[in-house]
Amino acid sequence: MKIIILWMLKIAAAIILLQTLLFKFTGSKESVELFTNLVGKDYEAVLRITTGILELMVSILLLIPSTTIIGAILGMGIMAGAIFSHLLVIGIESQGDGGQLFTFAIIVFICCLIISFLTKEQGSRLYKRLLKK
Repeated sequence: MKIIILWMLKIAAAIILLQTLLFKFTGSKESVELFTNLVGKDYEAVLRITTGILELMVSILLLIPSTTIIGAILGMGIMAGAIFSHLLVIGIESQGDGGQLFTFAIIVFICCLIISFLTKEQGSRLYKRLLKK
């Protein structure tokens, strides 16, 4: 049962992250406006593309069993940034979306948090392996 729940969480988080990539990588009007509000026009493209690349990496890492814990930890970090950006700069509702982006960020954060608890043994082994080097 644990493995089924784990895969459901991994797939849910990856789908949410992957579905936003088209907007980030193509420079959609909404995505450009959102990142411009965050960092200004000069750095909008850099942050938008960097965020997209990181979210793609998290999606891949989550779906590879041996790297799931790394993806979950990175995912929590990125989503914490997104949540705080919404709370402090963008607002919960962005461009009339009814808070959908904010809600997705919370869902991905929670999925990654639960995934990290379900794969804590993997994280412990990885930590011990890193300490030996």
